[in-house]
Amino acid sequence: MRVLMTGGGTAGHINPALAIAGTIKKNISNAEIEFVGTKKGLENTLVVQEGYKLHHVNVRGISRSLSPSNIKAIFMLLGATIKARKIIKEFKPDIVIGTGGYVCVPALLAASLMGIPTAAHESNALLGLALKLLRGRVDRFFVNFKDTEKYFKDKSKVMHVGNPLRSGFGGYTKEEAREMLGIPQNKTYVLAFGGSLGAQMINETVFGYMKDVAKNRDDVYCQLATGKNYYSDFSKMFTEAHLDGCDHLSMVQYINDMPIRMCAADVVVCRAGAMTISELAMMQKASFMIPSPNVVDNHQYKNAKALADMNAVVMMEEKDITTENFAQEMNELVINAQKRNQLSKNIAEFAKLDANKLIYDEIIRLTKK
Repeated sequence: MRVLMTGGGTAGHINPALAIAGTIKKNISNAEIEFVGTKKGLENTLVVQEGYKLHHVNVRGISRSLSPSNIKAIFMLLGATIKARKIIKEFKPDIVIGTGGYVCVPALLAASLMGIPTAAHESNALLGLALKLLRGRVDRFFVNFKDTEKYFKDKSKVMHVGNPLRSGFGGYTKEEAREMLGIPQNKTYVLAFGGSLGAQMINETVFGYMKDVAKNRDDVYCQLATGKNYYSDFSKMFTEAHLDGCDHLSMVQYINDMPIRMCAADVVVCRAGAMTISELAMMQKASFMIPSPNVVDNHQYKNAKALADMNAVVMMEEKDITTENFAQEMNELVINAQKRNQLSKNIAEFAKLDANKLIYDEIIRLTKK
């Protein structure tokens, strides 16, 4: 089998593609898989380090308004579609699969025009503009949120499958994970992060909680991953506040062993990206979500709101957060095991443990039409 994957810009688009690619390779060891991305996206790191060949097209997002830059973007899209057609003719894929981002448009459009089976996956509750443009062209749409089906007139094209996850999550018990990490079994472990680059508001809020509250609580083990952009400043603040001498508090730049850390955690403080949500659901973790306001169409808020309405997460928008109300909510989560258990139980209902298999089986079916 020959598969061309496309999706890029952010990890939220790339990781589902890598998960799908990994599932295909697991089932068909000699499958040939290549990717299409741009020269600027994170795919140049994540895809390449996994050993896949990455083709480049020159494309950028199209806004909803008519402007000179938008006209240029449309001409770039036409050129990128011609380039994608050439890539497809040379690689001869059995199917082309997109996972979001504007780079999907030329590859999926070209494949559709050439009569090659196509599929796309949307991780977020809100259907992205790129995939909206392709609704009339793509053969099958996989969605993570059931509510995303409302964006389609033809529901027969849509499969609610959840998010494909890469291996590693769900491989340990909480006790095993804590033993591996050296975290005491009798402490409430709060794990906080805002992505690989970091999130200013999460860093400020959790640092304040550490300094004003957690420092004086011996029943809490709190860890903050600041992200690359903020580690220098916040690690200095951590030291100046004499928190580096507290063995139940820690600050790191990035978490490289997230499956183990998340497994060990009692409470996770994080953004509301679709992949993070799916990981939390699989691991059945109580979480405090602070959606990023700096994303297209505020889709992280919509992701988190869908879960908050199910009493599956505690959610607070950045504009509403203060050190005081965050500390109050966190103290409730730390003290109240019953509330944590209820959140864990409710978010578990969102998990689709067979997402990888459902997607793989449908890919096989599409290629055998």
